[in-house]
Amino acid sequence: MAALGEPVRLERALEYFLALVPHPDICRAIELLEKLQRSGEVPPQKLQALQRVLQSEFCNAVREVYEHVYETVDISSSPEVRANATAKATVAAFAASEGHSHPRVVELPKTEEGLGFNIMGGKEQNSPIYISRIIPGGIADRHGGLKRGDQLLSVNGVSVEGEHHEKAVELLKAAQGKVKLVVRYTPKVLEEMESRFEKMRSAKRRQQT
Repeated sequence: MAALGEPVRLERALEYFLALVPHPDICRAIELLEKLQRSGEVPPQKLQALQRVLQSEFCNAVREVYEHVYETVDISSSPEVRANATAKATVAAFAASEGHSHPRVVELPKTEEGLGFNIMGGKEQNSPIYISRIIPGGIADRHGGLKRGDQLLSVNGVSVEGEHHEKAVELLKAAQGKVKLVVRYTPKVLEEMESRFEKMRSAKRRQQT
C-alpha cells in the first residue's frame, strides 16, 4: 500500500475506481449520493467531494472509454470476465496517455461525403497515427469533437497503435453507418513529427538538385 502522502499512480487510481465500479454508471452513482445527502446519514463534505470527482471531466473520460471498449471487446465469456478485460484495456489506454491529454471517444456519422479529416504517420514512418487536418465544412468539422493533433488510438474497437498507416485507412473506409474513434490530444508530438517529415523532404529535394 502507498505511504501516506505518496502520490498514487494513474494506473493504480484507475484500478481502484474500476474495481469499485465494475461497469461505471456515473449518473446512478450521483443520484445515490444525492439521496444520501438528503438522508443526512453521511457528512455532507465527504459526499460533495466524491460528487465533484464523479462529475469531473476525467471521470467522464474514463466512463466513455470504458463503455466504448466494453461494447466492442471481442470476448464471448461471462460478463464478469468481459468487464475485467475491459477494465484492464481502459487502464492501459489511460496509462499510455499519462503526461498527455486523456483518451476520449469521438463518434462520427459515415456518409458518402466521407469523415472530413486526414491522417498521417504510422509504423512505417516510426510514428503514431495522427489527425493531421480537419477539412473545413466536413463531417468532423461540423461535429466539432475531433482536433488536429489528436492521436488515433482505435477505430471501432480495433487498436491502431503501432500499426501501419494503411491499416487505419482500411478500418476507416470499412466503417458502416458510423465510426467510433478513441483519440488523445497531443499536438506537440504532431508538430515534432511534421517538422521531422519536412526536414526529410528538404533533404530529399537537395539530393535531387
